[in-house]
Amino acid sequence: MSGSPSLRLDLRPSRTLAALIVAAHGAAAAGAAAVLPGPAGGLLAAALLGLGLAAAWGRALLRSRSSVRVIEIGPSGVVLELAGGERFPAQVDARRYVSRLMVTLPVRRPSRRTLLVTRDMLDGALFRRLRLWAIWGKLRSVAGKQLPA
Repeated sequence: MSGSPSLRLDLRPSRTLAALIVAAHGAAAAGAAAVLPGPAGGLLAAALLGLGLAAAWGRALLRSRSSVRVIEIGPSGVVLELAGGERFPAQVDARRYVSRLMVTLPVRRPSRRTLLVTRDMLDGALFRRLRLWAIWGKLRSVAGKQLPA
């Protein structure tokens, strides 16, 4: 096989993740309003709901200029591309969480943040390759027949 293996992941927005984020913040807002009655509780509830909407907009719907839209994994490391077009190398921590539904990638450099990639953000074969890389920390050249759709 020629060349080194690389993996380009073009992320799609996840409406499911956005709904879950807003629902969790909505529950927190309802709880805050219940225990802190009056204007203070209302303001706190509104702030929590606004925070949920902002998080869903940037992290799940990928609409913020600072949202990660592309993850490139190659022999020289990981490169992130933001929705605003900026590209930069990133150092991903070895402590990752991998499940059937999502992969978390803790980025340490250039800034500390954690990327959450859900199954509906990628097609099945690419999500499987991301999961394998997240577990083993390396890409393998695999024949197409070994990656069922």
